Amino acid sequence: MARAAGVSQATVSLVMGDKWRGRVSERTAGAVRDAAEALGYRPNLAARNLRLGRTRTALLVVPSITNEYFARVYTGAARVAGENGFGVVLYPSPEGVGPARDPFGSAQAALDGIIASSMAADALAALADGGLPLVMLDADPAEAGPAATVNLAIADGMRQIARHLLGLGHRPDRIAHLAAGIDTWTFHVRGQALADALGTTPPAERSAVAFEDARHATERLLARPGPRPTALICDDDILAIGACKALRRLGLRVPDDISVTGYDDFALATAVEPELTTVRLPADAVGADGMTALLDTLEGRPVTGVELPVELVVRGSTAAPRQT
Repeated sequence: MARAAGVSQATVSLVMGDKWRGRVSERTAGAVRDAAEALGYRPNLAARNLRLGRTRTALLVVPSITNEYFARVYTGAARVAGENGFGVVLYPSPEGVGPARDPFGSAQAALDGIIASSMAADALAALADGGLPLVMLDADPAEAGPAATVNLAIADGMRQIARHLLGLGHRPDRIAHLAAGIDTWTFHVRGQALADALGTTPPAERSAVAFEDARHATERLLARPGPRPTALICDDDILAIGACKALRRLGLRVPDDISVTGYDDFALATAVEPELTTVRLPADAVGADGMTALLDTLEGRPVTGVELPVELVVRGSTAAPRQT
């Protein structure tokens, strides 16, 4: 390349390393770039990263890789990473939302930073101890410490559901809650926001996020003494589909006998009949903003907490309560 441009190898190194200003003329720099284009030159990123002490790789830690939400988070993070010459390694924590083990033995040597979704700060201690930049998604800002956070307006989603059902005529004391049996910030927020919006703590049953567990939990909830709920608010679409299955088995109709709502707006929300009223979460944007926050942290740019809006999508699983 130096021969083609008629300059020294040192000049080529300055220009290709973008350190030529003040040392090489614009004309000479242009000649070097023209020679590089004519010769099809591409920089050796591996060598450059080694010299700079960067791997240009981020670790995305999620509780599960089979959940549609986390798949979409990864898609958003990988898109922004690719646009900036980074790669993303997807790592499902073996303990779900529990402590995550360092998959590389020494994450400090193999990564530039970590993005963790729906996990408590103390669960990431083994990964964060190496001093790597950390961005937390769906996490309590009060517990994140110096880590940047990207969150969804989870509480507002529950308020939107409550307003929708109350507006249809459902009474607060006839609304029940099928809660996810997972000890994380995001689900605690949902339960508290729902109680605040209704002005009372609704009868609730906890369930693992699985169809059959949700079916059994719904059956337990409806077997309690007292008036039957006219609406059932579920922490997750999977729970809502399991609840609908239980109602059908009990000879009850959705929404004629009981309205049902979900949370997430997974693809399966429109695969059932009636289609599910649920809260749409911009999971791709969560991943994209998380990767952007990590890149800003690596470049020393200021990073503030982000909260993304959510949207209630009203479909056929909710209606006014039947007059009795």
